[in-house]
Amino acid sequence: MTKIRFLLLLIFIFLSQKTEAQAGPSSDLYKTILAKDSLLFSIGFNTCDIKQYENLLSENLKFYHDKDGISDKAKFLNDLKNGLCKNPEIRQVKRTLVKRSTEIFPLYKNEILYGAVQHGAHIFNEAPGSEQGFARFSNVWELENGDWKLTTSLSFGHRPYSPQQTEISIFDNNIAIESWLKENNIKTLGLGIIEEGKLKQVKVFGEIKNGISAPYNTIFNVASLTKPVTAMVALQLINSGQWNLDEPLYKYWTDPDILKDPRNKKLTTRLILSHQTGFRNWRWQTENKKLKFEFDPGTKYQYSGEGFEYLRKALEDKFKKPLEQLAAELVFRPLNMSNTDYVWSKNTAESRFAIGYDKAGKPYEIVKNKTANAADDLHTTIEDYGNFLVNILNGGGLTENVYQEMFKKQVKTKENKYFGLGFEIYDLGKGDFAISHGGSDSGTQCITFLLPKTKQGILIFTNSDTGYKVYEKLLTHYLGENGKKLIEIETK
Repeated sequence: MTKIRFLLLLIFIFLSQKTEAQAGPSSDLYKTILAKDSLLFSIGFNTCDIKQYENLLSENLKFYHDKDGISDKAKFLNDLKNGLCKNPEIRQVKRTLVKRSTEIFPLYKNEILYGAVQHGAHIFNEAPGSEQGFARFSNVWELENGDWKLTTSLSFGHRPYSPQQTEISIFDNNIAIESWLKENNIKTLGLGIIEEGKLKQVKVFGEIKNGISAPYNTIFNVASLTKPVTAMVALQLINSGQWNLDEPLYKYWTDPDILKDPRNKKLTTRLILSHQTGFRNWRWQTENKKLKFEFDPGTKYQYSGEGFEYLRKALEDKFKKPLEQLAAELVFRPLNMSNTDYVWSKNTAESRFAIGYDKAGKPYEIVKNKTANAADDLHTTIEDYGNFLVNILNGGGLTENVYQEMFKKQVKTKENKYFGLGFEIYDLGKGDFAISHGGSDSGTQCITFLLPKTKQGILIFTNSDTGYKVYEKLLTHYLGENGKKLIEIETK
């Protein structure tokens, strides 16, 4: 079995390369290999035409099956003739290639094509009404004296088939995902998957600029996903006893616009992190472009970026440090978030920055903040922010009291949805819940969800105004029934 594992590892490494290494569906190589696949299965396997196998299988064939062991060409043909094809007139087994599962990778030596790797999935139907089977396969085709021959084949992952698997295949196929993004006019998609309290997958698809594939460490502007980071800065200070969740902030900062309004003395970190300040999202949205209370602090919910900026100024006044320095000391450096910052500096890798695009596919101008905004415009990668969320799932380095306060339902925002401290809380029923935050600006659509009980999570970053279009399919695929519940709560 060591050899099988080695071959699987080689194929996994090969398939993990960038999508430009693949042969596209319109290429001659792709069409040629699919034609050989059709001869092998649609004619050879489905009709028991053994001659197709005799012609297409290399004399050096090695066939690895996760249930039936290893076969060479002679054994494979003998098993086929005396097994599935022993009575071809009553044979009912049919093989169907799963739609959009095929990936073809060319193999070169000294820039000369000598072979191809075919990766895909197929369904087997043994008889009408019987349970269908599903399996994955990886084939190595090589040119032998100018003819394509199957030299190595691996058949694995056999299990009962369910209709969902044809839909699931898109997430295992880079070309299909790239096509899906184009259909939704999305330039770049960053995806992080958290399982068992660990960041298990980091994937980036699409182009960072026209003609340039997005790298693994693409930097995204994540808009309001800035707020949970600012919240964690405050919570770390509370955790160490240097800051108080319920201390009035007027002791450190009072905005000149509300200096004469006595309600400024009611503002606390708790009310800001749970969006109960009474402020609009931004002061420029008011008639006179000035900050004002629209209701008494602590009496109801209203989402506000101004509140987080208010907190920033109070923190900076007390600690005599800019927010980006506090964040670096308390969050970024401890979690090795080396690609994350509030401001655009000489260290920002512009070549890896995902430029934002509007619905028509036109680029927005890059916002290069020189001053930190506590509520908006954080620059980060899937890996950095994924590790930030993993840290939260695993306690955040906080005491039990502070950690529980973070996830307490501070204020109701709609049915089964609340705000905690820095995160939204979704009540999934039966004591289960999810925490979440999104980010939405021009050229930015991002969302994150964490399931503390199962230690699962997902991060979705896009750099397009149409990015929200991929949320539902990704949530239901990766979070299953909980994903469906989240969508139901959000769309009610």
